[in-house]
Amino acid sequence: MPRIIDTLPELYRDLLPAFFRQDVPEESKATCSHCAMCRDSATGAVEAVDGVSRFFRPDTKCCTYFPRLPNYLVGALLSDDRPELAEGRRRMEARIQGRIGVTPQWVKPPAKFNFLYKNGHQFFGRAASLRCPYYAEQSGGCTIWPYREAVCSTFFCKYIAGADGRRFYMSLKTYLTLAEIQLSRWTTLQLLPDYILSGKDRPELQPAPLEVEDLDDAPPPPRTYAALWKEHEGKELDYYRACHRLVRELSPEGLEKLLGLDGDIERRTVETLFRTAVSPRLPRTLKFNPDATVQWLPDGSVALGAYSDFDAVALPGEAYGLLVEFTGRAPVDAVRQHLRDHKQADLSEDILLELHRHRILVEP
Repeated sequence: MPRIIDTLPELYRDLLPAFFRQDVPEESKATCSHCAMCRDSATGAVEAVDGVSRFFRPDTKCCTYFPRLPNYLVGALLSDDRPELAEGRRRMEARIQGRIGVTPQWVKPPAKFNFLYKNGHQFFGRAASLRCPYYAEQSGGCTIWPYREAVCSTFFCKYIAGADGRRFYMSLKTYLTLAEIQLSRWTTLQLLPDYILSGKDRPELQPAPLEVEDLDDAPPPPRTYAALWKEHEGKELDYYRACHRLVRELSPEGLEKLLGLDGDIERRTVETLFRTAVSPRLPRTLKFNPDATVQWLPDGSVALGAYSDFDAVALPGEAYGLLVEFTGRAPVDAVRQHLRDHKQADLSEDILLELHRHRILVEP
């Protein structure tokens, strides 16, 4: 069983608190090598329970996303001379040379991509034009995987712990994103303090309108780019490598100080949701989720979905008549006894727990 730390970029393995060395169940339902969301998958993916096709393209899978890579992870990639990362280094160097989305803090998506992504969630996994620039089309893998960012480290199309698993990984994403922001700000403050002190690291409250350069996939004007990078212009590769060296030399105590109170709160949230995901309990009272989607299949079985468009539960058709008996007015034990007495059927605690984790059955 892997540890939480094993699912994250290598750079964090000597930085994160002891909690992250706990074992975490492998997300075996999210099969990346044989994508569980592709129609021709050997894993037997089925249509979404609401009848809307959400199969992913085999040549994109879930990688219709452009990662925002913090400066120190960019530097870590550029400093790693392993042959298997040669293509990733080449692509990163090309992006930096192209100057689009290249800042002292991030190598980030172009503004046009952000606009399309935020306004086209229905195309996730399905639009080749949104494919990640670091995606390896021939192998279906990632050319920069050891240095992926928070979103790529924590997204799964399906979770073995259902909604509880998703909540845990979303909280882990929030914690890692905070670490990316603070570490990239800290390194930039050491190497190019004017960038931080002038507020260029602060997120815009309102998205800036697209410029002509954004629409034409062109870099910013030379004067604008030079003002951003100052004395590091033309030496961006060295700058990113220096950011990596700073983070590599940072102690766990140093990271804790950088994350501050927000980091403490987010870490505690991760710990709490982790316990829920790995040690679930069956609520005393349950009801059939009125928001669950129901699709009857040709073989008479029924597909039920609730917490995710990508993760339905298929059950024998007669199970539906049993589940609607859970109305939230009587304890689970009483409903189970009623089903045994009047329908000669029993739903084990394990089955009920799994349905609760998928939020087919919810607490009233």
